[in-house]
Amino acid sequence: MYQVPTACPVCHDELIVTRLACRNCGTALEGRFSLEKIFQLTPEQLHFVEVFLRSEGKLNRVQDELGLSYPTVRSRLEEVIQALGYEVPGKDEGVDEERRQDILQKLAAKEISSEEALELLQGQ
Repeated sequence: MYQVPTACPVCHDELIVTRLACRNCGTALEGRFSLEKIFQLTPEQLHFVEVFLRSEGKLNRVQDELGLSYPTVRSRLEEVIQALGYEVPGKDEGVDEERRQDILQKLAAKEISSEEALELLQGQ
C-alpha cells in the first residue's frame, strides 16, 4: 500500500478523502471525509513523531536515536507543533538566534552588564 497523499500535486491545496473501502469484504463508503491534522504531516514529520513517542518525549533520547543535535531536535519538534496548528510556547518571546548571539558576545566582552543582557534577551 502507498502512503495517503495530503496535498494536491497540481495546486498543493489540501486533499480530502472521498472513498473508503473495506479490504476484507469490499464494502465502500463514498462522501467527503477530512483527515485529522496528524495525517497532514509530512512523512519526515510523522517519523519524528514516532521516534518522539517511542522515546517517551525525552529529547535527549530522540537526539541519540536520530543522530541530531539538541537544537535540531528542538527545532523539528517546534515544526511539528506548528504544522499541527498550535503555537510554540515562548516562540514569539525574546529575540531571534542571531540577535541572541550578538547579545551574548557583548556580555562576554563586558560591553553590557548581565542585567542589560537579560533585558535584551527577554526582548524588552
